[in-house]
Amino acid sequence: MMRPMRVKTITSLMIAGVATVVFMSPASGEEPFAKVVGDVQVGEVKGLSPLQVPFITWGGDLATFHANGGLSTKQDTIFQKQGLNLKLVPGDDFPRQVRDYMSGKSPFLRGTFRMIGLASEVIAQDPRTKGVVIMQMTWSAGDHMIVRPGVKSVTDLKGKKVVLQRGGPHIGLLDDILRTGRLGWDDIKVVWADDLTGTPKSPAEMFRKDASFDACLVITPDMIGLNGGLQNTGSGAEGTVKGARVLVSTAELSRSIADVYVCRKDFYDAHKEVVIKFVAGYFKACEEVVKLKKAYESKGSPVYMKLLQTAQDIYGKEVIPTLEEDAHGLVSDCTFVGYPGNVVFFEDEKNLNGFKAFEKAALDLATSRGYAKVRAGLFPSGLDYRSPSFIDYLSVTDVKRKEGRYRAEAVIEEIEQLSAGGGLDDRTIVSFTINFQPNQSTFSAEQYGVEYQRVVEMASKYGNAVVAIRGHSDPTKTLLELVRAGMSKGILKRTGSSGNYRYSLNGRPLNLDATAEIQRLVEAGQFDGVSEHNPRATMQAALNLSRRRAEAVRDSVIAYAKDKGLSLDVTQIQPVGAGIREPFIAKPRNANEAGQNMRVEFRLLRITAEAASPSDFDY
Repeated sequence: MMRPMRVKTITSLMIAGVATVVFMSPASGEEPFAKVVGDVQVGEVKGLSPLQVPFITWGGDLATFHANGGLSTKQDTIFQKQGLNLKLVPGDDFPRQVRDYMSGKSPFLRGTFRMIGLASEVIAQDPRTKGVVIMQMTWSAGDHMIVRPGVKSVTDLKGKKVVLQRGGPHIGLLDDILRTGRLGWDDIKVVWADDLTGTPKSPAEMFRKDASFDACLVITPDMIGLNGGLQNTGSGAEGTVKGARVLVSTAELSRSIADVYVCRKDFYDAHKEVVIKFVAGYFKACEEVVKLKKAYESKGSPVYMKLLQTAQDIYGKEVIPTLEEDAHGLVSDCTFVGYPGNVVFFEDEKNLNGFKAFEKAALDLATSRGYAKVRAGLFPSGLDYRSPSFIDYLSVTDVKRKEGRYRAEAVIEEIEQLSAGGGLDDRTIVSFTINFQPNQSTFSAEQYGVEYQRVVEMASKYGNAVVAIRGHSDPTKTLLELVRAGMSKGILKRTGSSGNYRYSLNGRPLNLDATAEIQRLVEAGQFDGVSEHNPRATMQAALNLSRRRAEAVRDSVIAYAKDKGLSLDVTQIQPVGAGIREPFIAKPRNANEAGQNMRVEFRLLRITAEAASPSDFDY
């Protein structure tokens, strides 16, 4: 059984668990969100007991159910003990959410940050309804870009046809993916799908049936159906698409889709204590749900099973057919940030994925794609996280930034295995290089600052990926030593004239352009035994040099981030020496060609979970 679908649409109606878009937009851009919402009269918030709170179909909302005991606040639950009386209502129809918010039926909006951004102009038209982002709930780990074999990395998307659902959270995800490859929306051909999943008009089915689509953006169950899993490639059997694989996933691009709650400014000002109790209660529920989930996964948990049953009762069996696979999968597809994550999100100036960055990205997307005509900003939470309402109430309040998440030995071993086995490209999201001079040993920010900034930004956005810094050396000296040693031993013969030499090894043709074969022969000892010419030592020296250069660049990136006051988990940046293994020009003819081989390569890699230490909250 596949995991349940993740239904997050901008203009959707729930029909048997399928999100159906109810508007069309011009080819040149998206329909203004104000037109989608329609005319609505701004009114005062109606009623505090019960207080209407929207939820959507997402794992992070199970913490809300846990805190409330269901759709209505139950006795002895977290929210009841906080003095709250809440009525939870479905919010997957986001325009309806906005209408309820504007009219006063609810003081809250529930969505992804960039969904809120699309509505920002509408809610800012009246000072009473301007939005205060009161908390971040989760990061997504269950959204994916699937590609065909012709797309090796993000930069290969240029000119390609990409299908995704109109108006959903994958618009923001695609925006981040394009930025990773230094591409824009005009660099690709976008095709809009009407539905998120489960119909012929969904991205997965359109991709499956039409080979002209190069990529699609889908949720976890559709990803599994297309290629069999995060690390798998579709075989064409059992409904999979032959050659299809995950290029980018929020499992790695872990800080792309941020789920949030927004509160009306007038309600926030008049009832701040209610807001504080709601936020603190949700944080407490996050702590408890994380503990229950861990207990369930290790030894079982009746309380956790009861929560999964509550989710199935609320969402319906059409959306959540099973508890162990589907309801638990819904929770597993999200990563809670809790109290520490909110402090970092709203207050840490070093955070490249905090409130300010997300507000800018959301407004950029809304205005550039035609959802809004003007930039209408949002307010940050403004809550006092050091108050007793949080510090004395919660258990997890350590906001020290996590470092040392990746185990260097495991990461380097995995990179080496991928390099040797030819699987490195399949795990590469994007790559780029810098070149250096033959005797260069330092790499200054003045010279490479643009590349360093890109590395730091990638590491921050892709919180569950690794940037491998791979040093490369030129093979010229190794080839010269090999020829001289082979001819001295009498095993290598040379014919032809300078510039057009042909070689034979023990009577068989030897192609000096075949780097892998040359390396194999050297390692096998074919050219050992000539004291004055030692290609084995020369090749090892080239490997050592390439590793030292990779380490020097790593150190320069770390120094750059520190100097700029930017947060960086240094274990995400791993130096590796490739030596002469992958030259751009296998047999250089001059110094210029040799110089092209002397480079440091940055690869953003999808690494298996075993290389990272698990964490309860991602911030």
